[in-house]
Amino acid sequence: MRSISLKITLVLIVVSLVGAIFTAFYIQNRTKNALDTFIRDQDQGVLIEALTNHYQENNSWEGVEQVFKGDTLYGSGNDGFAGQRENNPNRGFDRASIPFVLTTDTGLVLAGGTGHPGYQPGDTIPIKELEKGLSLESEGESIGWLVMVPFSQPRNNPQLNFLDTIREGLLISSLVTLLIALFLGGILIQSFTRPIRKLAQATEAVATGELGYQVDIKSGDELGRLAASFNSMSADLESADRSRKQITADIAHDLRTPLSVLHGYTEAMSEGKLSGNPDVYRVMHHQAQHLNYLIEDLRTLSLLDSGELSFHIQNIDPAIILEQIKAAFSPIAKEKEIDLPLEIRQDLPRVDLDPDRLTQILGNLLNNAIQVLSIGGEVTLSAETDKESLVIQVSDNGPGIQPEDLPHIFDRFYRTDESRQSDEGSSGLGLSITKKLVEAQGGIITVESEPGLGTKFSLTFPLD
Repeated sequence: MRSISLKITLVLIVVSLVGAIFTAFYIQNRTKNALDTFIRDQDQGVLIEALTNHYQENNSWEGVEQVFKGDTLYGSGNDGFAGQRENNPNRGFDRASIPFVLTTDTGLVLAGGTGHPGYQPGDTIPIKELEKGLSLESEGESIGWLVMVPFSQPRNNPQLNFLDTIREGLLISSLVTLLIALFLGGILIQSFTRPIRKLAQATEAVATGELGYQVDIKSGDELGRLAASFNSMSADLESADRSRKQITADIAHDLRTPLSVLHGYTEAMSEGKLSGNPDVYRVMHHQAQHLNYLIEDLRTLSLLDSGELSFHIQNIDPAIILEQIKAAFSPIAKEKEIDLPLEIRQDLPRVDLDPDRLTQILGNLLNNAIQVLSIGGEVTLSAETDKESLVIQVSDNGPGIQPEDLPHIFDRFYRTDESRQSDEGSSGLGLSITKKLVEAQGGIITVESEPGLGTKFSLTFPLD
């Protein structure tokens, strides 16, 4: 398998060669065309002047064939051209033929410097070709036409040397361009492939179980952002793995405690060391009930994680749900001498929520608040609107939550008091489930707390 470096190098070579060949071909052809145009224009100017002088001296075109010969053009009879010949010996018609013919106004060829068929003396050229020529005039009158013949003219040595010099220059410049492209491309390839190799190594490390592996790439381009995303993903995987192990340990602990109690009682009863009585049965029932709570909470949390928990969204009046919750928990609060005031705005709007899930959410929060409050405490249940949202709050004046515990309050199996066992039928998953239930219905749950002053949970649901 070819590496990325080799592939990029091959692409650079191919692109550079194609670009150099195209550029050389284009410039060479443009140079040849420009040179041909320049020579034709120069020859045309010299020829027009020579033909005009010949006609004025002879008052006819007799002997005009000699004009198309270089020696006649630069002969002693024309001092001006003789001077040009001396000053520039390469100027003139240093080739086998001259690509022009002299014709009459009707297109009859009188003379020419080419052997091209159809343009010989006595031939008549088409009017459309005649119109492409230049009219020759003497004293304001037309005396004939100078027409260029469409054929490739031979080149003299200076012209060939000039084109060869251009060709060599293009070849050298193309080679230099290729070398520069390869040099700069090599630098680019290194800067491009080095981070990729690091990312590949990091991916292999994570794949082999080295979670949390970090790759050192500091660039600010797309590869740098990719590396940052990889580092974040790797750190999240490590954190998730730690959480998974912790959750597994917590589940095992919560399962082991009631099972150990049940096992101890049943073993003692089977060996005749303990006789059955209502107190024993009550303890065993309580531990079995705790196991049932834990298993049910784990099942609910699993359904929430997979998105398979069903919701029956209805347009409900939240005030009715709040009143039902107050009525359900009033006996428990009264037994612990805890006040449970309800504060609801009269114009509370209806909202689209699952009434059973909302009851479960508020029940979890109220039950937790009542459990931590001492005699004479207070739990306030309130609801109001904030702009386009419904805000429901459950606040208490209990012991509060320590600042270091607050960020983890919704973590699974997290307990603010490590010494406190879940002997109240709680699985340690209540707040995690509550948060999932709120978010699954498009809401947000937040918590505020100060040690010694109490805790306030706020639920925010959109009204639209």
